[in-house]
Amino acid sequence: MSALDPVAVFRMEAAECLEAIEAGLLDLTHQLDDKNLVDAVFRGLHTLKGSGAMFGFEALAAFTHHCETAFDRVRKGEVPATAELVAAVLAAQDHMRALVDQPDADHGDTGQKLLAQLQAAVGSHAGAKATVVAPEPAAAKAVPPAAKKKNNWRIRFSLPSNAMANGTNPLGLLDELRDFGECTVRANTAGIPPLSELSPTELYISWEVMLSTEHDRSAIDDVFIFVMDDMELDVVDVAAPAEVVSEVETPAATVVAAAEPVPPPAAVPPFKPVEAVPAKREAAALADGRQAKAQENVRVPAERLDELMDRVGELVIAQSRLSQLASSSADIALRSVSEEIERLSGELRDTMMVLRMVPVATLFSRFRRLVHDLARETGKVIELVTEGESTEVDKTVIERLADPLVHLVRNSIDHGLETPADRLAAGKPEAGTVTLSARQSGGEVIISIKDDGRGINRDRVRAKAESSGLIAPGQQLSDSELLQLIFAPGFSTAATITNLSGRGVGMDVVKKTVEALRGTIDIVSVPGEGSEVSLRIPLTLAIIDGLLVRVGSGRYVIPLSAVEECLELSLEEDLRSRGRSFISLRDSLVPFLRLRDLFRTGTKPDVHQKVVVISTGTERVGLVVDQIIGDHQTVIKSMSKLHHDVATFSGATILGDGSVALILDVGHLVAAGQQQEAQLRVAG
Repeated sequence: MSALDPVAVFRMEAAECLEAIEAGLLDLTHQLDDKNLVDAVFRGLHTLKGSGAMFGFEALAAFTHHCETAFDRVRKGEVPATAELVAAVLAAQDHMRALVDQPDADHGDTGQKLLAQLQAAVGSHAGAKATVVAPEPAAAKAVPPAAKKKNNWRIRFSLPSNAMANGTNPLGLLDELRDFGECTVRANTAGIPPLSELSPTELYISWEVMLSTEHDRSAIDDVFIFVMDDMELDVVDVAAPAEVVSEVETPAATVVAAAEPVPPPAAVPPFKPVEAVPAKREAAALADGRQAKAQENVRVPAERLDELMDRVGELVIAQSRLSQLASSSADIALRSVSEEIERLSGELRDTMMVLRMVPVATLFSRFRRLVHDLARETGKVIELVTEGESTEVDKTVIERLADPLVHLVRNSIDHGLETPADRLAAGKPEAGTVTLSARQSGGEVIISIKDDGRGINRDRVRAKAESSGLIAPGQQLSDSELLQLIFAPGFSTAATITNLSGRGVGMDVVKKTVEALRGTIDIVSVPGEGSEVSLRIPLTLAIIDGLLVRVGSGRYVIPLSAVEECLELSLEEDLRSRGRSFISLRDSLVPFLRLRDLFRTGTKPDVHQKVVVISTGTERVGLVVDQIIGDHQTVIKSMSKLHHDVATFSGATILGDGSVALILDVGHLVAAGQQQEAQLRVAG
């Protein structure tokens, strides 16, 4: 197995670092006086700059240095943190991403424009601290009241043995220390082994640095911030030499001091080399500690997880075949082995499913930046609320839901939320709220986008649908059917086209993507109070629990998460219900579909048919089948391109005997049942 590309590893870590910086900046927007957030953003920028320089991303390091300098001034109190500064660094962060992804590309003058914006954000508030940043008059420089005190530091540090192999350049750290002031560096070479034992990838040298600088201890710690966890660092404040002290005293003070005995300069403790054997022992201890940390989290490429999931799926199919063979055999030993393999494969399947799960927080976090930018662009005051961020969903579902949620959030902000003036006139708070929530319900996750805006105007939706030919003038529609029209291709009620919406090319993409995930969309809207769009998505797209049924001579799988209950439908009741296709279920009428007629099996119904009641949200429909075979672990296989447009089925699976069973598309069948109910009610 080939080792990971160091540059690829850096890009992954840089992406995480940029996400942390963005999160800190967005938090800082609401708490501009929070020193901890300022420090966190500064550390993130410093880490990105240092690691970028180590891996040869010089343009990234140079650009990030300016943002780091701006936040260093904020951290020191020279300039205040402002919304303009946060916006400037957020914009600069996008350029940093581009420099990470395409370091050799021509980015034009983007960097210069962003730096000018950053300088304007910092410089516009420099006057508040003029005594700090403004140069002193020439006359004042002639006799300064007191020069700034210099600190004298003795710094001893040793890096882990694999530091250079991991991309850490000790010379870069020493250069940063030299930038602070007068610096003397001594290298300890006592730990270098004989040539026969020397490894070119290991680091055996430690360093002692004597530094005279105006900077404090925190500035020295910042130099080593990127490698602090794995290194040994000893920083001691030693007494300043007499000649350094005399330079900062006034002439009068010098005369007084001359009348008294002047003590000799404080002696600097002699440099004591670290013994070679303890150094090796310490390096081994550090290596053990790093190994323990590395075992906590392991980076695995996503495609490897997909390959492993495919193998687990094949194992589940093979185990199903083995169980079928064992059930028809009288061999007790074979049955015992089959049961043991079934248990192990089930545990392996569950473990594999957990590995593929990621929290919805990874999806929700990216919308904080989107809402921040849209608020500045539209002039609206928007608060983003997230709920249920710990809910876990299959990573493939997360990846595919990103774009649909962007469309829905932008639509809520543009069409749903009113301007601050309109909200105040309507008796609402000035700030509009967009709520992203997630919760698990059985084998599904429900992701909702809710706003407290004006709601959907039904009259405008109907007028647009009639003018577009989607419905006939005056056609009777339920409220749910009317609201679902906004997902039609090219549908938009916006009066003007903006860079946010108006072209009608977003919501139909949302519906297609959700349906491709075997999910459904529900809309609830109250005029004047807001709207809520709920996406019901399967937790996983790989292996599901299904209910295996027989219709005629064919076998089909119904996702078990959608099954509410099963009822018996006798032949007499079937004949009596023809023409209305309703069953009474606890004082409510539920429409049902005869799958035998829908699939045109050409067979006679069984004497004792069954009705499987399925649901999506609040809508229910019954499916009439000939036999319920039982629970089945279903490994989902995609349909071929030839059958891609067959809406009744969402996929296929292989049964234990090697035959193929089609997986029913619950959302499509429920919609068909509701449509049939509406037609019968109109006819009645």
